[in-house]
Amino acid sequence: MVKQKTYKNGLRLIVKPTDGAFSVSCGVLVGAGSRYETPEINGISHFIEHMMFKGTDKRSAFEISDAIDSIGGQINAFTTKETTCYYVKSTAEHTEEAVEVLSDLFFNSTFEESEMNREKGVVIEEINMNEDTPDDLCMDLLSAAHFGTTGLGATILGPAENVKNFQRADLLAYMDRFYCPENVIVCFIGKISVQEAEELTEKYFAENFKRGGFIAPKLENNVLFGKKTVKKDIEQAHICLAYKGCKYSDEDINYFNLLNTALGGGMSSVLFQKVREELGLAYSVYSYVSAYRDCGSLCVYAGVNPQKADIALDCILGEIEKFKKNGLSSREFERAKEQIKGSFVFSQESGSSQMLLYAKYLLYTGNVFSFEKKIEDINAVTCDKLNAFISAMDLENRSEARVSKFEL
Repeated sequence: MVKQKTYKNGLRLIVKPTDGAFSVSCGVLVGAGSRYETPEINGISHFIEHMMFKGTDKRSAFEISDAIDSIGGQINAFTTKETTCYYVKSTAEHTEEAVEVLSDLFFNSTFEESEMNREKGVVIEEINMNEDTPDDLCMDLLSAAHFGTTGLGATILGPAENVKNFQRADLLAYMDRFYCPENVIVCFIGKISVQEAEELTEKYFAENFKRGGFIAPKLENNVLFGKKTVKKDIEQAHICLAYKGCKYSDEDINYFNLLNTALGGGMSSVLFQKVREELGLAYSVYSYVSAYRDCGSLCVYAGVNPQKADIALDCILGEIEKFKKNGLSSREFERAKEQIKGSFVFSQESGSSQMLLYAKYLLYTGNVFSFEKKIEDINAVTCDKLNAFISAMDLENRSEARVSKFEL
């Protein structure tokens, strides 16, 4: 049983009690990410996420982590293009203690100047690490090539110069705009009753918001089908491609997930078998789906020998062309379908994965995710329907990015 509740101020709660669980995962999902930032403040969503752990009115940074470690729990956060998530996981007996700590950092972080200055150095090193991780860098380049200067083309971390210039007032102004109850989901998964989850949400979240009046930002998703490259003296060439996809809640998402699985989603996929196993051109080659509120992309990545980069790229493009022309055999289709269903079943056994799934689905669609409906929708896709979908796809237009010793 999944229960959803909306409070008077617009805050939404979603709860899924789980039989047989021994732990509780609690997440607070905010509709704030790099997509909604201007170039001048790009990176601020991620920087706020870091600063939330650097001290509150009653706890130091150490005391936040110590409070969770002392009850054997876990606390963390992450930022994406469209969301920021703060979460705790604890044994059921320590649920309220964990939620109180999460609420404290969410509402009472002080953003002291000394802590900000120290954390700026940490985030800048994270940016440097990303620059030194060529596959991550290549995917950031791909976003810029595909979406240009719109928010989806920006990086999550932002440029170091922005981070250096962030002031406390900038963080508070951004939070006033986005950290509003109407733009926040609280989610509980695990060994917890609906009544207990509602009581904890009332006590630690619903009544603590001082902000309100959220105005949803205008979404832009201009697809450019561009090309970008960065030269680096590295041993591999890293290549990324992006094709037009669909939005997170589109009915076509099941088709994209199925074709992605068959194309490059595992060791039995077309690209893995051809590019790696048969030709030995890459150690890592795969595809993935990126789905946002209003758009998405189907992406391909490969790390290859720079001397064979063009050969590998031609091979990948050739396999994609054959994929479009020939579609899937019945065996390939059934294998992909079972892989997709398996991944959803496995996700139901992870409290953290479920927490993110249910909270994100509610934030993006306003509806409650149904596992049963999802499996029904996947089962409703036939091999003929999927092949017709693949045949109609635009696989001529694409964006490209490369990080290599050589130019693209």
